[in-house]
Amino acid sequence: MVSHNAEGIITMKRIALAVAVAMGSVVGLGHAANVPSYVSTAVADKARPEKDTARDADRKPAEIMTLAGVSPGKRVVDVGPGAGYYLRIISRIVGAKGHVYGFNPTWVAEKFPVAPHGVTTLASNGYANVESVVQAMADIKIEPKVDIIFISQLYHDQHWQKVDIAKMNKAIFDTLKPGGIYFIIDHIGRGVSTVEQIDKVHRIDPSIVREEVLAAGFELVTDSDLLRNPYDLGDKSVFDPTIRGHTDQFIFKFRKPRR
Repeated sequence: MVSHNAEGIITMKRIALAVAVAMGSVVGLGHAANVPSYVSTAVADKARPEKDTARDADRKPAEIMTLAGVSPGKRVVDVGPGAGYYLRIISRIVGAKGHVYGFNPTWVAEKFPVAPHGVTTLASNGYANVESVVQAMADIKIEPKVDIIFISQLYHDQHWQKVDIAKMNKAIFDTLKPGGIYFIIDHIGRGVSTVEQIDKVHRIDPSIVREEVLAAGFELVTDSDLLRNPYDLGDKSVFDPTIRGHTDQFIFKFRKPRR
């Protein structure tokens, strides 16, 4: 049973969150990165839709791209690119000498046929270095090997979709070059571990992700608090209107060993 004192604290936190959201002041705890000009230029690109730029204050794309190490000439896989929020930015950063794979797992393409079509549309409308790829998530394979695999808010979905996580992470390991980066952003759900729990709130306990990825042979480079939000208690679905777009999120940057 929750004590009256605990209930009061929870209520106060929710009120604080509502006020912060209304004032547009929900921010992560991380410090701003030293953003390279090629990143800031890509984020400032006038071709980006207004609906994307309106989310920049919360999603901090310049700092995220800098932390992930996206740079000119890199070959990057964006897993579950959705409407292309990060895909557009990555495309501009890596430039003509780089390449971006808008990767949709087979289960996403089956549920949302428009997803791979959206990537193809981007490729033919000013983002020539973008390529659409649809494969089973546990069998991801890109040749030649890539520099970065970037997955934002979709790792937890692989659990409730009952993807073989160990096989998936091993395939990602094999698809990366030695020294390649596996970059994961997702919604924090402390204690959220079962398929049923993950499906209900679309969150996952960060410790589970860390353990699963390390088991595949990766080494942890960074555990960033850039997208943390202390006002999110983690007990609501990420689609709940009182928290949507402002969830407490973890960031893990893993590296495939160079040896």
